[in-house]
Amino acid sequence: MARLPRISFAGLPHHVIQRGHNGQAVFTRPSDYQLMLDLLLEYSRQFGVAVQAYVLLPNQFHLLLSPQTATGLPNLLQAVGRRYVRYFNDQQGRSGTLWDGRYRCTVLQPERFLLPCMVTMDQQPQRADLAAAAADYAWSSHGHYIGRRVDRLVTPHAQFWGLGNTPFAREAAYAELIQTAVGEAQQQALLDATMKGWALGDAAFVQALQKESPRRLSKGQAGRPARALA
Repeated sequence: MARLPRISFAGLPHHVIQRGHNGQAVFTRPSDYQLMLDLLLEYSRQFGVAVQAYVLLPNQFHLLLSPQTATGLPNLLQAVGRRYVRYFNDQQGRSGTLWDGRYRCTVLQPERFLLPCMVTMDQQPQRADLAAAAADYAWSSHGHYIGRRVDRLVTPHAQFWGLGNTPFAREAAYAELIQTAVGEAQQQALLDATMKGWALGDAAFVQALQKESPRRLSKGQAGRPARALA
């Protein structure tokens, strides 16, 4: 079966997952993480892609990206991936593939799924026993959103600005969101949509996007249509 083209819509947030081949580490030292952030900053500006959130884990990374054009997101990820693989292979004295196939991606209905996606991403290090709390992990955008540091890579989405009228109010509101776990069903919906390449939103959101895309954006029924009974 032919693979579906990857989703990319201008002006909408996309959740992206890229994993190491066979679960192998893709970041092994602080300089690896830093280079990935530097590459994301360089190419997000070049291709007009807003980086709303990120988390870099030892064997994978998650990004929340809003491209200005339909080609910006794939161009960014291709350029970053190629540059990083060359660097990593040189550093490790290895050759061959680093990534576990193509990156995985979904487009999100922002008012329903953007903040839950950010919270799920920020909670990843704690779930993986990499940090005692989200605020303790260095390689995510969480510190920017709770006022711990200013991150030049991050461009907050309008949904974040809607959390409060002042920086302090927004930071406090987001810190409170992190303390409330995203529901298991919502987490699973986000993961399934990203890994399978379906749009994530209500029926009206998906139907509106479907009018702009030649590829299927939601799971169809398997098999042939049932025949009408005589």
